[in-house]
Amino acid sequence: MSTRDRILDASLQLFNQSGERNVTTNHIAAHLGMSPGNLYYHFKNKQAIIYQLFDRYEHRVMNVLTLPEGRAIETADKIRYLTQVFEGLWEYRFMHRDMEHLLKADPQLHERYRGFFRFCLRRIEEIFLAVDAAGIIAASEQDCRDLALNTWIIVTSWFSFLHSNLLPASDAEISEDMLRGGIYQVFSLERPYLTEAHRDSVQELQRQFIPRPSWLGI
Repeated sequence: MSTRDRILDASLQLFNQSGERNVTTNHIAAHLGMSPGNLYYHFKNKQAIIYQLFDRYEHRVMNVLTLPEGRAIETADKIRYLTQVFEGLWEYRFMHRDMEHLLKADPQLHERYRGFFRFCLRRIEEIFLAVDAAGIIAASEQDCRDLALNTWIIVTSWFSFLHSNLLPASDAEISEDMLRGGIYQVFSLERPYLTEAHRDSVQELQRQFIPRPSWLGI
């Protein structure tokens, strides 16, 4: 592994553990047993590290949101999309824990994120249109656009939702399993559009992701 990749991996680990604001380049260098000067040879500042971590995250998500080739989309594909996207949320959770701060601190990153949002929104809409074409849901083009935006809102805010509603009331830490509870919330959006032929089978698959009420204090 290259020194550059080691710096990125260590930074991701420390940002996730302690929060990006609490980690300096000196912390990262000390964690790796290298001098700050060696780190600055590869990255001029912490913001450059964050930008490259976002680049990794962006490519990961873009590679997930692809339609199957040569066949109709299936419910199992939707589960795969959401499972892999939420795995990415967990791996890069520091970003979603403090996204507003990160974007305000770096106009270049903010512009990159806006492009990422537009790309993902188009892809998610295409997925819902494909689900409609496969007969799993019955939805108009406007419905699919609305479902796409609402999906984006839930996915990108689920970590913050858990953080603001769970942590102030206890000393518990948010787990990957808790984060995956957001998959059910995304699935619930399409419940009114499910066709009769697919309703029972789709809802049975969805139930495995129902969040535990104790997580949410309800």
